[in-house]
Amino acid sequence: MNIFSLLERAIISDDILMKEELTAQCLEYCIQNEIRCDDDFTPLLFSKPSYASKCHIVDPRELPARKDFESKEGLATLVHAIAHIEYSAIDLALDAVYRYPDMPSEYKIDWLEVASDEIRHFKMLQSILTELGYKYGDFPVHCGLFDAAKHTAKNILDRMAIIPRYYEASGLDVSPQIIKKLDNKRKNLQVKKLIDALHIIYDEEIDHVHKGDKWFKFLCKEEGHKEGTEEQVYFEILERYQLLSKHRPHVNVEARKEAGFSCSEIKKLGAKECS
Repeated sequence: MNIFSLLERAIISDDILMKEELTAQCLEYCIQNEIRCDDDFTPLLFSKPSYASKCHIVDPRELPARKDFESKEGLATLVHAIAHIEYSAIDLALDAVYRYPDMPSEYKIDWLEVASDEIRHFKMLQSILTELGYKYGDFPVHCGLFDAAKHTAKNILDRMAIIPRYYEASGLDVSPQIIKKLDNKRKNLQVKKLIDALHIIYDEEIDHVHKGDKWFKFLCKEEGHKEGTEEQVYFEILERYQLLSKHRPHVNVEARKEAGFSCSEIKKLGAKECS
């Protein structure tokens, strides 16, 4: 079984059920077998995200502000935005396995498990969108995560630093704030379902970031960085990708600590206290 061929099909497909089936096949096979890649395998550098066939992609500055959660449309724009992040995360997790075939089996299983979680998250949000009378693709999206994956395609250490340890970790900062804003509207059935989904996503994203942290530190060691310099390496990468100046109104200290961040890192990212 050539899992890299299946992964390529899964990443390219815009059909969530196809992604789900192929991901499950790859995960089951990786759990039961040691995966070796042919020497002549060269992963594709994808020119566009799989959702390009469904969604209108715009510059992030062109996205409408999401402030009104009282109307069905207003709530749907929020659900859609979160669903888009989860959909993007599916392809990124699959790509983490597809693009770096020489990584250990444990790495492959970790990211296929992440992809399975992200598929489940997307389907939960998709169901809420349907109840609100909308579908994925009804609102414009940006392709920031896809671009970040392209920029890190040739460097797996950068990929682990930027995708799970920066972007996904930033989601841990934001999720509790969204839940708090929605809490007084939980009498609305769709809002309650969204809050419940966000709690599940939040708990599982901590594990995803932790996996990114584990493999980032593994790769630091593999690439010859001295023990104890992982923090310096991380911030050098963020600086190189011009991410250090991004404003963080809130840093989730406890979630980041659980995911593997040190207090020193957390303070450098903007937290006033960490112990």
